[in-house]
Amino acid sequence: MANNIDICAMRIKNVLEQKGKKSLSKKELFKAVKGKRIKESDFRTALNRLVREGTVFESQKNVSLAEARGYFPATVERINKTFGFIKPSKPTGNAVDEIFVPGKCLHGALPGDTVLATFIASRDERPEAEILSVIDEGQSEFSGIAEQVGYTLYVRPDKLCRDPILVIGTDMPIHAGDKVLAKVTERGTRHSEHRCRITALFGSADKAVSSALSVLYMNDIETQFPLAVIDEAKHCEHMGITEKDIASRLDLRDEIIFTIDGADTKDIDDAVSVSKTDDGYRLGVHIADVSCYVKPNSELDKNAFLRGTSIYYANKVIPMLPPELSNGICSLNPMEDRLAFSCLMELDSEGNTVKFKFSKTVIRSRVKGVYSEINRILECGEELNGLEADLAEKYKGLIHSIFTMKELADKLTAQKIKRGAPQIETAESKLIINDDDVCVDVQRRSRGAAEILIEEFMLKANECAARIARENDIPFVYRVHESPSPERIADLHEVTARLNIPFPEFSKVKPVHLARILESAKGMDAAPIVNTLVLRSMAKAKYADEPLGHFGLVLDDYAHFTSPIRRYPDLAIHRILTELCYDKTPPKNIKKRYEAFAKSAAMQSSQCELTAMHVERDCDDCYIAEYMSMHLDEEFDGIICSVTDYGMYVQLENTVEGLVRIETLPDGTYEFDGLFNLSRDGVVLYAVGQRVRVRCVGTDISSGKVDFVIV
Repeated sequence: MANNIDICAMRIKNVLEQKGKKSLSKKELFKAVKGKRIKESDFRTALNRLVREGTVFESQKNVSLAEARGYFPATVERINKTFGFIKPSKPTGNAVDEIFVPGKCLHGALPGDTVLATFIASRDERPEAEILSVIDEGQSEFSGIAEQVGYTLYVRPDKLCRDPILVIGTDMPIHAGDKVLAKVTERGTRHSEHRCRITALFGSADKAVSSALSVLYMNDIETQFPLAVIDEAKHCEHMGITEKDIASRLDLRDEIIFTIDGADTKDIDDAVSVSKTDDGYRLGVHIADVSCYVKPNSELDKNAFLRGTSIYYANKVIPMLPPELSNGICSLNPMEDRLAFSCLMELDSEGNTVKFKFSKTVIRSRVKGVYSEINRILECGEELNGLEADLAEKYKGLIHSIFTMKELADKLTAQKIKRGAPQIETAESKLIINDDDVCVDVQRRSRGAAEILIEEFMLKANECAARIARENDIPFVYRVHESPSPERIADLHEVTARLNIPFPEFSKVKPVHLARILESAKGMDAAPIVNTLVLRSMAKAKYADEPLGHFGLVLDDYAHFTSPIRRYPDLAIHRILTELCYDKTPPKNIKKRYEAFAKSAAMQSSQCELTAMHVERDCDDCYIAEYMSMHLDEEFDGIICSVTDYGMYVQLENTVEGLVRIETLPDGTYEFDGLFNLSRDGVVLYAVGQRVRVRCVGTDISSGKVDFVIV
């Protein structure tokens, strides 16, 4: 039954709907809705609720129906120094999810605020809005650098705005140049009018390790585990592996099985085995059986669900599971018995899957293989000509398996290319960090035959996992990659045309079309840029509870099965596949038990993956800027990788990117074509793909920015 406040709210809406765009004073409105049961306190409560919902717009004296005036409620998604983005609470008729807000139209709003906004004239094709009022305050914390002017302390925000914000309180000694966390305690109508209190100190802003800590904090990344989670992990570690655990499993401890990872990897969750048969190959992909230890609704499980993924940046790891599991009892360490969940495949001579099964196993890895060492063995050939004695000894008895693996991997790669899968090559950075946590070098990460070998085997197991789930119609967490949008393909077409790269004719884009573009760009100066542009033209891969297929891999079935130590979706499908393949639970019972779980795991995992990607990138940028701060005034050769209306980004051979600001370019006004070049007086002077020589003139470790000028 409706109470007085509900009745009053309904009457307020009815009165204002009749008035349309016309405003009423609060006195006039109260008079119009007043009744025997409606008191002024009820009126004020009801009006405040409608304002918070964004249904009603309230100025100092008058009120009106927000929608009638073209106003709409929204959430402030993110803010940069000179602009921000809001997300409408309900559809507004625009095709975009987020709406651009110029800095002067933010009016002091902060990320997480619920605001009332209205559309304004746009300077280009994208919609723009102005924030009229904050109707519910959200996140008020921000990171920045402490500054001192005389005896007055300020914080210059990393992203919130250009102006420093006055500090009116702190419980710790703060010095100029410190990286800090602050909280807005008093609000103004502009960001520069806000007042804040410093709540945490991360260390010197001149050190990447301090700035990375602030990135973690601002993204709510927990670096420590709750005691209850640690206790459960220690209990699992203490229990070890018993004969009872082994009794019901397929015993593969006598098989030639080993792992191949980076030299520093401690959380080893996959091992492989390959042998030749009369008709082809027998491939085993053996994955740490994490679901045996992380039970549903345990403290370990609930915490892993919230984390979603491990985070890797610089030389640091923030694991999804405590080290007792991730580096201990679950990690497939060499010469130790380990419980595994194995995908055992029979392949024909061309690498096509003939049959497969999933089995709970116990394995004993022969050696901790290292990518660089396996690559060295493959370089030397089966005769091992020139191979170092220590490597020959370490991999004794495994050499034949390694070359059989390479033979099979080559066939799987050829299959992928034959399907038309685009072979995108992008530059990845490898950061060298010294014992003082300082970045002393940035290198281009190499990807050799061993890395490709493991990638191909994991793809095969992942495909089998998704296939068995789809064929049995059970709830699952699929890895999906949808087709690119027509708008992004149109943009790619325009860019390739300007670069004189042939563009295939088609009515609907297929992976093979993108593969042809990449093939046409091979050997060109702009090839790295074309790879990046093709990647950006594609949709982002995500997790879903429906088998939508994978566009980039040209596969109908795909999931993530191979990394349950560091990814929750892998752990989730291990749990489901255990029911199907080990417990022999009927699919209809699995559906009833796991349908809601698969949906929530897919949504959570997708969101956690995006957060981790942003965190890893932002943290690495701080370390890269730290490295470049040791190379100020030095010159480098690079390639223009993107152009904007405020300058252009140049990528060096070692993958470092820096901004050449447009105001630093010589003589005159430059025009941006909206895509990838800057011209002056009708002549294109700078374009994407062009090689240039630059000098490093500035770095900001706190924000991870590097500034170049053209030499």
